[in-house]
Amino acid sequence: MLVFAGLGNPGAKYADNRHNVGFMAADAIARRHSFSPWSKKFQGLIAEGTIAGEKIILIKPQTFMNLSGQSVGEALRFYKLELAALTVFYDEIDLAEGKLRIKTGGGAGGHNGIRSIDGHVGNAYRRVRIGVGHPGVKEMVQHHVLGDFAKADREWLDPLLDAIADNAAMIVKGDESGFMNKAALAVQGKAIAELEKPAQKQAPKQQSHIRQARPPQAPAKLPESGPMAAMLKKLFGNKD
Repeated sequence: MLVFAGLGNPGAKYADNRHNVGFMAADAIARRHSFSPWSKKFQGLIAEGTIAGEKIILIKPQTFMNLSGQSVGEALRFYKLELAALTVFYDEIDLAEGKLRIKTGGGAGGHNGIRSIDGHVGNAYRRVRIGVGHPGVKEMVQHHVLGDFAKADREWLDPLLDAIADNAAMIVKGDESGFMNKAALAVQGKAIAELEKPAQKQAPKQQSHIRQARPPQAPAKLPESGPMAAMLKKLFGNKD
């Protein structure tokens, strides 16, 4: 048995936050692999399923991000699992948007959810870090991660979440390099497809309904005699 934990904050207020991309990854995996409905357990929401022949417990801690370790630790102790059975999905500001990296162990890197898990169970577990970009200044980090993904972010976020779900079996089998490659190719492929789209032709400008209703105008008839005719002939010459 393995435990996949996606980190985030509970409630509709936070649902589209960058900080909740771990929840989004867990939801994508549950949908793709037809997991059981979410139920309340271990101070979180859990769903059960099978990937690559291995039983998986998905968990979304409902303790709020800073106390994620309470929920994850309770689940590991209940199932009597070692840290090697745990994989955590979470947002990483030190990775560019759309980048994904996997590592085992290491520090919390300023992430309070990871710091909480480290404090409760130790740090020798696998981390799937999902890049959400850095705002550029330290003072803006909290606003950035607690801000919603922009509409334009869906261009890389949706294919990345799909790739995480589609290739979760690689995590189960320990093929971390293959998993990262699949994620990178999914995001790059989407970007290339957007660039290769043919430019849309601009539709001809529509006339107003008033102009459309007017009958076609006959060309103006020039005078053939009189002072005006004489002046025109002087200016343009006799074209006849």
